[in-house]
Amino acid sequence: MILDLARFTAVERPYWEELESVLGKFESDPELRMSLDQVQRLHYLYERCSADLARLDTFSTEPRLRDFLESLVSRAYSQIHETRARLTLRWKALLRAFPCAFRRRAGAFGLAAGITVLGVAFGWFAIRYDPQAKAVLMPFPGLMEPPQQRVAKEESANSDRLKGVKATFSAELMTHNIQVALLALAAGITWGAGTLIVLFYNGVTLGAVAADYLGAGQGVFLAGWLLPHGSLEIPAILIGGQAGLVLAGALIGWNSREPRNARLRAVTHDLFALIGGAAGLLVCAGLVESFVSQYHQPVLPYSLKIAFGVCELAALAAFLTWTGRE
Repeated sequence: MILDLARFTAVERPYWEELESVLGKFESDPELRMSLDQVQRLHYLYERCSADLARLDTFSTEPRLRDFLESLVSRAYSQIHETRARLTLRWKALLRAFPCAFRRRAGAFGLAAGITVLGVAFGWFAIRYDPQAKAVLMPFPGLMEPPQQRVAKEESANSDRLKGVKATFSAELMTHNIQVALLALAAGITWGAGTLIVLFYNGVTLGAVAADYLGAGQGVFLAGWLLPHGSLEIPAILIGGQAGLVLAGALIGWNSREPRNARLRAVTHDLFALIGGAAGLLVCAGLVESFVSQYHQPVLPYSLKIAFGVCELAALAAFLTWTGRE
């Protein structure tokens, strides 16, 4: 029982204020981590304030003081007994999620790469044996002219042909490539058949372009043109296909006794990580293609562009191989 309310308040108020200060730090910084001594102190303050509230209940006056203590004890209880994961954006966790998902689903990536290689081989031999097939296999107007003619025109350009439109050009590239990656994922709903078609078709286009330019003796130009952005863009499309094949595997359920909805839930996290990582790579590829790939010798030496593309590919391989490993 409280006999002297003024004295009780004067003695206990410093503890109330200390607890309120600690709770304020938690509420302003949800990621705050406390040492063991700090946690023990918080628990002591919570218990002391709870005891003060119980004692104050025997006192019929001071409803404002009672409301204050009830609020303080309630906030402290919520912090001490909170069990839900905090919904905070952790960039490091997101960066680790992508390569970890990639490694977990490496088999699907290998299959996506294999199907693409088959498409490359088909496109290569189709162009070598029938050059007139360019109109069908390379549906891009800029690739219809002979490689020697295009190279001569690109190397003789004295002005910045993308001046004032680089941002627009980058945005168009990003939008198109991300759509292709999303299509490769979404096509997994057809039990993987659509994903295989998307990957094979992209491989055919790549093989046809390579055959056309290498056959014309323009291999250096081809490498300098494709490597800077292709070292990011091609793996990103393959990762989109990888996600589609993971989705197809969950739908089919190879030798799995789990129900389909459980299989889909099990791969959802990896699907989001893979397609999010692929989209990030394609954004970078769009910027590189607009600001680097479209400028040729003598503006940018081919050796510099090729070295840049090789470095990008090595960095991406290291990131996917090692990031997130314990």
